[in-house]
Amino acid sequence: MQRLLRRIHPLLGGLAILCIACFMVGTIVAELSGNPLTIAATKHTILWGLIVLIPCLAFTGLSGYQIAGKAPRGLALTKFKRMRVIGINGLCILVPCAFFLAFRASELKLDWLFYGVQLLELLTGSINLLFLGMNFRDGLRMSRSR
Repeated sequence: MQRLLRRIHPLLGGLAILCIACFMVGTIVAELSGNPLTIAATKHTILWGLIVLIPCLAFTGLSGYQIAGKAPRGLALTKFKRMRVIGINGLCILVPCAFFLAFRASELKLDWLFYGVQLLELLTGSINLLFLGMNFRDGLRMSRSR
């Protein structure tokens, strides 16, 4: 079981990184297009993309916990601390932002409130992307040291 988890864990983490990067690039490209319908379609697609992202993050965290054991230390503990921040950011900020932005964009209400929430989403998403990247790097370091 441990062997399987050690293979699945980085794949799920990598998929989560890819999802978040695609969400952010899609948002920026849609905004640069200036087309409200493109922006709305992008926000709608991101909302559906959460169906992939949320399980990836959950299973990445759970598999990491299983691999590290009940008393993680060193890099494993650092990764867990980052995952807590990633989870809190996701559940408390990013998921509500995704629903709000998709709803607002579907009504083509692209006003200061929309862009304020989108800025919050991009900043928080950047933090999560950074932390996931750092966790991926540290996971590679840990696997090399075994």
